[in-house]
Amino acid sequence: MSASFKTIGLIGKANHEGAALTLQRLYAFLQALGYRVLVERHYGGQLANPEDANLVNLVELGEQADLAIVVGGDGNMLGAARVLARFNVAVIGVNRGKLGFLTDLNPDGFEPALEQVLSGHYIEEKRFLLEVEVFRHAELKSANSAMNEAVLHADKVAHMIEFECFINDDFVFSQKSDGLIVSTPTGSTAYSLSGGGPILTPGLNAMSLVPMFPHTLSSRPLVVDGDSVIRLKLSLDNTDSLQVSCDSHVVLATLPGDEVVIKKAEKPLRLIHPTDYSYYNVLRQKLNWGSRLY
Repeated sequence: MSASFKTIGLIGKANHEGAALTLQRLYAFLQALGYRVLVERHYGGQLANPEDANLVNLVELGEQADLAIVVGGDGNMLGAARVLARFNVAVIGVNRGKLGFLTDLNPDGFEPALEQVLSGHYIEEKRFLLEVEVFRHAELKSANSAMNEAVLHADKVAHMIEFECFINDDFVFSQKSDGLIVSTPTGSTAYSLSGGGPILTPGLNAMSLVPMFPHTLSSRPLVVDGDSVIRLKLSLDNTDSLQVSCDSHVVLATLPGDEVVIKKAEKPLRLIHPTDYSYYNVLRQKLNWGSRLY
């Protein structure tokens, strides 16, 4: 048993056949090695004998586990990360999704790689999250976090909005567009990439600002220091309600005149990889960079 990890939490997709099969294998594998195993309550219902398992909610898992194993796609990892980052829990993923930028382990043969991780042979990196706050008349109305990106947009499709952007209280630009994507390096290969944003390697202390269909030819993506405080002031001329989406999972409602503050969250996520992990290899595989040109 690893000296680093004594209690291991399992998190994954509920009502998913593949994730359920992986859960059974993971649970038996970890118990055979002598680990204390916690299973997130909704996911654990897929165990053969859930009444015999230690079922907990996600917060309880974060409070007790040394390592969390997330079974699913990047969306499952993002949802878990927003909670687990608060507890300094190490996190690794088993890919039961499509792209799998954040989930390294193969569900068909995860045991050798996971055993190496559990024995202390792994790569650890810290990925920062965004803290997103909505203020109305200088009063905090709502807040949440995002691992990939925070997106300001209208609650209608293809509807332009107006806002001003300040960075560290310096006025940067006013804009009329479908919205703005503020992305972490982790999220630079997600929605931001689809919007024409740059790929930021995970070790960079940086954020990107990517305009969404701006009504000007001069707007371009902007990369800023990761310790910057970004403030978006929503014009009173906006006639409809607006939204700020965190990782496409959590929506914060906003109104004309509100201010949205986006900055680096205080606590990062501890992301664990097998020793053969290479970020550039992931890019080649997921973005098909290895394809022959001729």
